[in-house]
Amino acid sequence: MRILVVEDEQKAANYLKKGLTESGFSVDIANDGEDGLHLAGTESYDLIILDVMLPLKGGWSVIRELRAAGNEVPVIFLSARDAVHDRVHGLELGADDYLVKPFAFSELLARIRIILRRHPLQQSESMRVADLELDLPRHKARRGGTSLDLTVKEFQLLALMLRRRGEVLSRTTISEQVWGINFDSDTNVVDVAIRRLRKKVDDPFPTKLIHTIRGVGYVLDDETA
Repeated sequence: MRILVVEDEQKAANYLKKGLTESGFSVDIANDGEDGLHLAGTESYDLIILDVMLPLKGGWSVIRELRAAGNEVPVIFLSARDAVHDRVHGLELGADDYLVKPFAFSELLARIRIILRRHPLQQSESMRVADLELDLPRHKARRGGTSLDLTVKEFQLLALMLRRRGEVLSRTTISEQVWGINFDSDTNVVDVAIRRLRKKVDDPFPTKLIHTIRGVGYVLDDETA
């Protein structure tokens, strides 16, 4: 897998390249935002590590232009700016994660692996269970020949369940993989999302695919009683 590191501090860039290379990744380095944006637009990367304060073009502008161009490559912001509003702003612009400097490399590596496991772009282009089919690049879902009108999060949730068909997924696993964080145990966001997804995926059809395993979580399977 290829990672692009956009970092103007040479010592930090070299440290990241050394650690990521030793962890089995192929790493390219860009030392300013314009070079980083050019590489991201012309090369194929599995993930980008992006600083916020960069010469020529800042990290906010880089991710904004990437997303405007339809490039959904996963992005982790790595920055010394640790204010809550900075972290929120980065996530709202479309980043998958935000890690504050100084950081432990082991934590960065763990976050990279979580994102690569959950991101739809790392999977095959289409998935199918029974008469349900997902077209991942086009973010389209169909069941029995009928198009399903899903929100972004509903599509990501359904893609996760298809990728792990037959596996019971806990609420914690779902919240981590789809929303990128662990919700408090008294938050019912996962249950609400599943309920809404069922209305679109299961309710209009005789065969139910999304099942509740009481006290454990949810599973998608056409063979579950």
